[in-house]
This record gives sequence, C-alpha cells and structure tokens, in this order.
Amino acid sequence: MNALPPPPRRLVIEMVYDLVCPWCYLGLRRLRHSLRRRPEIEVSFLSRAFLLNPDMPRAGMSRSEYLTRKFGSEDRAARLFASISQIGQSEGLSFRFDRMQRTPSSVDAHRVVRFAARSGREVETIEALFAAYFTAGVDIGNPAWLAALAETIGLDSAALRVFLASDQEIDAVHADNLRAHRLGINGVPCFILGGRHAIAGAQEPDVIERLLDVALLEDSAD
Repeated sequence: MNALPPPPRRLVIEMVYDLVCPWCYLGLRRLRHSLRRRPEIEVSFLSRAFLLNPDMPRAGMSRSEYLTRKFGSEDRAARLFASISQIGQSEGLSFRFDRMQRTPSSVDAHRVVRFAARSGREVETIEALFAAYFTAGVDIGNPAWLAALAETIGLDSAALRVFLASDQEIDAVHADNLRAHRLGINGVPCFILGGRHAIAGAQEPDVIERLLDVALLEDSAD
C-alpha cells in the first residue's frame, strides 16, 4: 500500500517592503528562490507597506532632484546603483536606473497591491510593479499607468481607476508604515516568519532557508 504524502507545512510570511526599494526587489526574488527549493512549505504572504520617502509629494519629483537630495550628488548615487545592478544580475534581475526620469510616491502603488490582494494577486502585482519601476523605468506613482498595469496581470482596470480616484486604503498604507516603525523596523526589506522570526535585508538563500527551518520547528512545537 502506498504511503500518503506528508501534509504541507504551512507558514505565514509578512513582507515589510517599499516598491521603490531595490533591495526589496532583490530580497523578494531570493525569498521566492528559497521557497521553490522547499516545495513542502505552503506559504501565505502578507504584504506590509513601508514608506522610505513618507514626505514625497504624491506627484513625485524629478529623479535628478531626488538623487541630489538623498545622496548628495548623482555621481554618488550612480556608484551605489552600479553595485546593486551587479548583485541583481546574479539573481536574474535587470536594474536599469538610467531609465528612471522620476522618483514617485509609492503610496498609490501600495494601494494597488492592496486592491490586488482582494483577488489573490498580491505577490504577482508586487513583482510586476518592481519590474516596471526598476527595469522599464516606469513612473509607478502615475494612476493612469497603474490602471494600465492592471490589464496585464488580470485585474479589473476600470474598477482600479475608480479605486485610485478615491481615498480607499490610503490610511491603511500609512498605518502599515507606522506599525513597522513601532515594531522597530527602520529599513526594508524585512520578512517576518510565523510572526516570530525576522529576516532583515536581502539575505542569501541559504540564510533564508535556515530561518525557514527554525520557524517551522518552533511552529510544530506549539
């Protein structure tokens, strides 16, 4: 008689992130790579918005102005981005910082993720937004473009336009950001496994797998 396969091991992972953070894109890619190596784990993702630039105008600002304010000069920023791009290549990610014309507010993009979560397309939407911003250089603070994105990933673009024209979920995005700071999270990405163990930064897959094992072990001991 054939033995039944063991039941899946379930784990909730909270992802604290910002859609304008390249390390968050890299961190999510590494986490998903680690999870593909662990098919016995059934993961439920919960996305938690973090705002790296909470005072950014809703219309965003020019990329050159932003880089000068944040890094002191565009040349200094370019050196940092060159390092990130090199690391991204090793994970199959193409960072094209040269294509960015504006740095957006990420509030509306986070709202789109919350809208997508209603139909179970949360992670897919996050990855699409990351790719649009970091590879195509799209202004992900532009509501018209966000509605256009909806069609490419199977969301209701007409409903999303109405949603973005309202104030829905704005308070929820800011509440997520405030919650993260109250938990002592001052940088992203941060992945919280099983409500107990935090992975800060875009860690290597081997590090992630070790923490997955610890989280699963403690969960089974409860």
